[in-house]
Amino acid sequence: MTRDLPRRDFLKGSAALAGIAAAGGFSCVEIASAAPIEVPTVDKLSIRVLVDSSFDMFFRAKQANGVSIAPPTRSADFRKSLHNEWGLSLWLESQAAGAQRTLMLDYGYTPDVLINNMELVGVEPAKLDGLIVSHGHYDHFGGLIGFLDKYRDKLPADVKLYAGGEDNFCHRVSATPTKGQFTDFGALDRRELAAHKVTTVLCETPTVIAGHAFTTGKITRRSIERILPQTWVEFGMKDGLGCNASHYLPAEMEGKIVPDEHIHEHATCFNIKDKGLVVISSCGHVGIVNSVKQAQEVSGIQKVHAVVGGFHLGPAPKDYLTEVVAQIKKLEPDVVVPMHCSGLNFVQEASAQMGDKVLVTTTGSRLSFGA
Repeated sequence: MTRDLPRRDFLKGSAALAGIAAAGGFSCVEIASAAPIEVPTVDKLSIRVLVDSSFDMFFRAKQANGVSIAPPTRSADFRKSLHNEWGLSLWLESQAAGAQRTLMLDYGYTPDVLINNMELVGVEPAKLDGLIVSHGHYDHFGGLIGFLDKYRDKLPADVKLYAGGEDNFCHRVSATPTKGQFTDFGALDRRELAAHKVTTVLCETPTVIAGHAFTTGKITRRSIERILPQTWVEFGMKDGLGCNASHYLPAEMEGKIVPDEHIHEHATCFNIKDKGLVVISSCGHVGIVNSVKQAQEVSGIQKVHAVVGGFHLGPAPKDYLTEVVAQIKKLEPDVVVPMHCSGLNFVQEASAQMGDKVLVTTTGSRLSFGA
């Protein structure tokens, strides 16, 4: 669901970007509608972990509060194995009234690992109804262009990439021990997306995807959570690469490199019939509690069935971690499923406070929700 661009400054920037990025006149930018969404309900949801940072060959099936996790099947070829790397990629399949939808959320760090794991797990790109990117970190979009190089001809002709907003395309850098020095951390290039005829939909507001999922839109910072130090972000565009921040930041921010606030990071959500919300936070830099509360607010649904994904609490100090886990517990989720950047410290603290509600996954495993 999209609309014409109402912000004049952004319209100019997007038109210029589309002109630079167009391939044979292909327009590459849309804006999600600001109208309130009607949240869909699905009967079932499965999440296949395509890429995460660990693989456990001896992983066993688990179940808690109506959620089950199955281990990955072993390859028939002993010379091939699932690969791990820092990053995350999830394959989402949902069913409602007999109809199935398939979405891909994030793409890991490298296309080699992503494509290797996709082939071993056995997912079919031809079934995809849409693509989602959670935020502008390389370990979440690094495999995307290589994925498109290999599989674009199998995807729908009008396939769209749903991004949280313009900030997702800003150039990121990492600070080095030498003060004032930065190392490159890349930027998602819409010129390459347009060359693959992929339309980018900027979802600053909540957006329904493929009639089954919905995104939170820009997440309000309302809890005790804070962004833990990590990357820096450069606001601006050079030769078509980067972000046009003029429609959401003061003009004086143009060209500045500042600590990353992940302005347009968003979460992907499903409403499971008779169960409640499944909130998928790929990294949760803006706060996992903030992310869940945003999902509750935009959907009008308070029951939280599951909180899934990366929570970026690996670098959290002990007292802060304890408090955040206590806030998650107050949300009363049926299960919590940490991945990626959540941290072993989170798993230990959450298990101490929430017991068997905490389920740990492995690369290649499959989570199932619903009847």
